[in-house]
Amino acid sequence: MAKKRVILMYISEISGHHSATLAIERALKFLNDEIKVININIFNYTNPISERVVNKLYMGAIKKFPWIWDYLYDNIKIKRIIDYLKIFVHRVNIPKLRDLFQQFKPEVVVCSQAYPCGMVADYKKFYPSDIKLIAVLTDFIPHSYWIYDTVDYYIAPSPEVAQKLVHKGVSLEKIKILGIPVDICFTEALSQQQIIRKLGLSDDLPKILIMGGGQGLGPISSIVESLNEIDMELEIIVVTGINRKLYRILEAKMNNFKHKLLLFGFVNNIAELMTISDIIITKPGGITTAEALCKNLPMVIVEPIPGQEMSNARYLISKGAAVLLEKPAQTKDILKELLLNKEKLERMRKASAEISKPTSSIDIAKLILALIN
Repeated sequence: MAKKRVILMYISEISGHHSATLAIERALKFLNDEIKVININIFNYTNPISERVVNKLYMGAIKKFPWIWDYLYDNIKIKRIIDYLKIFVHRVNIPKLRDLFQQFKPEVVVCSQAYPCGMVADYKKFYPSDIKLIAVLTDFIPHSYWIYDTVDYYIAPSPEVAQKLVHKGVSLEKIKILGIPVDICFTEALSQQQIIRKLGLSDDLPKILIMGGGQGLGPISSIVESLNEIDMELEIIVVTGINRKLYRILEAKMNNFKHKLLLFGFVNNIAELMTISDIIITKPGGITTAEALCKNLPMVIVEPIPGQEMSNARYLISKGAAVLLEKPAQTKDILKELLLNKEKLERMRKASAEISKPTSSIDIAKLILALIN
């Protein structure tokens, strides 16, 4: 019997889109260890030079000119202009896509970002194909660049997103509310005590986890400095991702911190760090927040990027799972208030539990396998 074949598509190596496809891949192989999977950065595959340029422009825009991204994001006028450009780009790239499909012969293609989803959707128009196309949304909002008639299923993170997809013209039958895919390790029962001992932390002090996604974005240094002024004992865990400059800045200041501080760069044990933490301070990327929800970890959201992160923040705050930090200098006051208000922290944990979908990647993998069988 021929092995089942699936292609997972993302763009940008250090991104939530890639984390999502990795989570789905692991879930697929957990359920069927004989399945053949290609997990591919499709932007790099079709346009390796352009990918580097576009990534630099994107990161520069969201760091220095976030208002530009706010204007471009889900702007109908901009979408109409991009649609014309997209037709040309897809026609140039589709021959490479056809080569990939002819060589690997996938039954299902899963996209965690709108760019590859659109390219595969147009491929299915140009070349009649039995390939099933699944769009996996990794934020709590569906922008218009996701919408294509030839998408077979949309994976929505919440009922609210499902309704917005319907409002944008997607048939309800195509929508599965399965959640944002997180690694199956977030469903595993981990020993807090063992992790605390391994990291050399204390059993009885509150632990604050500070992150800025894989890129280490946000005012992390200012947040740590504000926490250093808090007049109560606590322990701080900081993950800087691939942001080496931030890591070096914090490393140089460590001797001046009165609280115990654990400093990490890019790590693969976020599930462990979230397990032992009492609160997370983070930018509201879809994957990070979905992971925190799985761990019922109260969130303090800082500097959401206009567009998808702002929408994520609004959703999480409206559900009672997060609070917004307006300015880094306010960190010490917000954290002290939360740590002293046990009832509010418990309400936030319960709110997280109500909207979390810890089995998301397994459920998505089951759908994929059902389409192949």
